[in-house]
Amino acid sequence: MATWRNASLAVTAAAVLALTATACGQDKGSASPKGQSVGNAAQAAGSGNGYGYGDAGYGSGGTANQAAAKAAGQLAVWDSKELGKVVTDSAGFTLYRFDKDTASPPKSNCDGDCAKLWPAVPAAGVTAAPGTDASLIGEVTRTDGSKQLTIAGWPMYRYTKDTKPGDATGEGVGGTWHASAPDGKKATPSADSAEAGGGAETPSLPGLSVRNDPKLGKIIVDARGMTVYRFKKDSAWPMKSACTGDCLKKWPVVAPVDKKDTEGIIQKGFVTFNRPDGLKQQSVNCWPIYTYAGDSKPGDTNGQGVGGTWWAVSPEGKLIATTK
Repeated sequence: MATWRNASLAVTAAAVLALTATACGQDKGSASPKGQSVGNAAQAAGSGNGYGYGDAGYGSGGTANQAAAKAAGQLAVWDSKELGKVVTDSAGFTLYRFDKDTASPPKSNCDGDCAKLWPAVPAAGVTAAPGTDASLIGEVTRTDGSKQLTIAGWPMYRYTKDTKPGDATGEGVGGTWHASAPDGKKATPSADSAEAGGGAETPSLPGLSVRNDPKLGKIIVDARGMTVYRFKKDSAWPMKSACTGDCLKKWPVVAPVDKKDTEGIIQKGFVTFNRPDGLKQQSVNCWPIYTYAGDSKPGDTNGQGVGGTWWAVSPEGKLIATTK
């Protein structure tokens, strides 16, 4: 009896330990949009039908294929050095548009074998990316009766050969497939440069790094140089976010970042938080992190001290509870 009881206690202790580790998301990094491959000239050349599935085959698998039917969740925008501003789903996968579709009226012309390689993004459960025009988000009914996400009327797709967040290997395939910009147009670096004011290059930053702010000291910033924040009402153990619903419109989550794509920040507790709303959120020292929609340019810290609950984050993952 004693032996059985000891074994049972050991199993119970192991289970508790496993659950505790899971509460902090387990220490698994996620790929970042930075430094991923863009475009696939070989596939473009071998896909003379313009649909991008001729000689290249289809249904090749990969993470995007497995998640094809999943809702896109809260959309995001990342700055690609090669493509400009690109729309992604909440997991960081690039969204594409097809030249043979139409936007007015919205119509998808990718069915059958084409849809196996370029799965349609479901319209349900989609939220516009922070700072973009939510009125551009819509839907179109496909020939099979399903509802597909549209941006400015253009149907949106994922590409099954994108295997990790930040891939854009579908760019240019067949000469008809292009990564989508936030306004539904084809993503172009020239348009992004014009918005930036004269084509000046933005310094290349890691996914997360440290900036020395003159008032706050060393704080964490994202790949755009935007200040990263913590919410005092969140918890790290168990990991839980108290920012949901409308809160996320002002405080968008920081998407998963590869641990190798960081500089100067604590590596302990650097994990991905799978939120109940389906979004994937990066954490530092097990604390969920966010940016602020009220910050318009790198160096802004307008979110510091908002409501007495939002604070910039130190390289150790601690909140910097000081006013500006």
